Amino acid sequence: MGNLDTRLPMLVYISREKRPGHNSQKKAGALNAMLRVSALLSSAPFVANLDCDHYINNSGALRAAVCFMLDPRDGRSTAFVQFPQRFDDVDPTDRYNNHNRVMYDGTMVGFNGLQGPCCLGTGTMFRRLALDGMEPPAHEDEAVVKSVGNSTTPPATDEQLATLLTTCAYEDGSSWGRGVGWVYNVVTEDLVTGFRMHSQGWRSMYCSMEPSAFRGTAPINLTERLYQVFRWSGGSLEMFFSHSNPLAVGRRLHPLQRVAYFNLATYPITTLLVLAYSLFPVMSLFSEQLYIQEPYGTYITFVVAVLAMHHLTGMLEVKWAGITVLDWCRNEQFYTTAATAAYPTAVLYMAKKLVTGKGISFRLTSKRTEACSSDRFADLHTVRWVPLLIPTIVVLVVDVAAVGTAIGKAATWGFFTDRALYVLLGTVLNVWMLLLLYPFALGIMGSWGKRPVTLFLVLVLAVATVGVVYFTLHAHPSYWSQVAASLGKESSIWRVYTHASSY
Repeated sequence: MGNLDTRLPMLVYISREKRPGHNSQKKAGALNAMLRVSALLSSAPFVANLDCDHYINNSGALRAAVCFMLDPRDGRSTAFVQFPQRFDDVDPTDRYNNHNRVMYDGTMVGFNGLQGPCCLGTGTMFRRLALDGMEPPAHEDEAVVKSVGNSTTPPATDEQLATLLTTCAYEDGSSWGRGVGWVYNVVTEDLVTGFRMHSQGWRSMYCSMEPSAFRGTAPINLTERLYQVFRWSGGSLEMFFSHSNPLAVGRRLHPLQRVAYFNLATYPITTLLVLAYSLFPVMSLFSEQLYIQEPYGTYITFVVAVLAMHHLTGMLEVKWAGITVLDWCRNEQFYTTAATAAYPTAVLYMAKKLVTGKGISFRLTSKRTEACSSDRFADLHTVRWVPLLIPTIVVLVVDVAAVGTAIGKAATWGFFTDRALYVLLGTVLNVWMLLLLYPFALGIMGSWGKRPVTLFLVLVLAVATVGVVYFTLHAHPSYWSQVAASLGKESSIWRVYTHASSY
């Protein structure tokens, strides 16, 4: 043990200058200040990035990342190594898809066949040269000179230099925040910074290992989870409407990588179609017309075939990635919840920014709001009512009303008529939407959500009530004539009885 180096590694806490009225650029600004000062204190060529609520779970993680960086084939061209995000304290059923296995164990692995995975903001090891904006080895002769500081007087000591590197004015007029360091003026600075590296010609690698390299905490509260994906989707839209648009960069970006980034930047916009489709059943509540393309048999066959192929593809991806069916179901369910709430809201906020020029104000995600509770999963059953929940609640009500109305129509027209059959077939997709929104419905029930059978009874009662009300208001006129005649006859008999008894 005499030759063993037992010294602790250098640990330095860095605090940067902040001034009132000066945009400190939040996390990206702090990381860039750290990048400058750490270059002064250390000659280390690699930089690891972890969120404050994450920790190293596998001591071999950093060594594995360095192995990728030193690989004789693609190591010199690797800008960063990304690890999957794994979380503690997630509820056993993962109601709101915090583990996101489809993305971390499926999609991100597929990225490795292109230029590599996108940057996720935590669990990442960077090559310092790539963060400094340097060109990859294949394009070193095309390097462009970049301004990295706004100082004309060299400090006398390293301590004075470190202080200068953390001042607010140091970055003014420089390339920091765009061509150097983490990118500014976008919520998802991690995604855009990784995109800048890929657009320069760098590649990245994905490293999944057991035990998990890093672990952290995730929000299990419905509102906090929706706020989280709302912030992410808003940042993706900011990326699309900025100089980091995947369609506007040069030819160094792999064509399929460009398509992948285009999808990452625009997916909130496409969910407007999902929201619109979810609200179409409203038409059936106010009209007797069937909004199904004729011939009905051909239309239903086409819809079923398309859906079957879509889900068959999904199941094949699940089998290839080793993901469980429950993980896939949770992914589909939470996507539907986010597509009817967080994503359309992000599109609305982005439209506001484009019109008014005012940026999107996002709040930090609270990972645990019931810290004093003895129940480990108390946040799962806590309801925080915010406007973000309204669109999905409307979709839920519309689908319940559509199913109930369809049953009422079938009862009015006769359950065995062709017209009733078409109406009932039309509710298949409404029932499917209710199944997809099942976790959301449990979430807004609060503590009642601990007993799923309660939700089932509430839905059945609501559907039955709508059906009975529709049947009552739209039953055949002759039926009500018979009822009225029967009531009139009983009323006359009662009057005769009352008159006779008075004597």
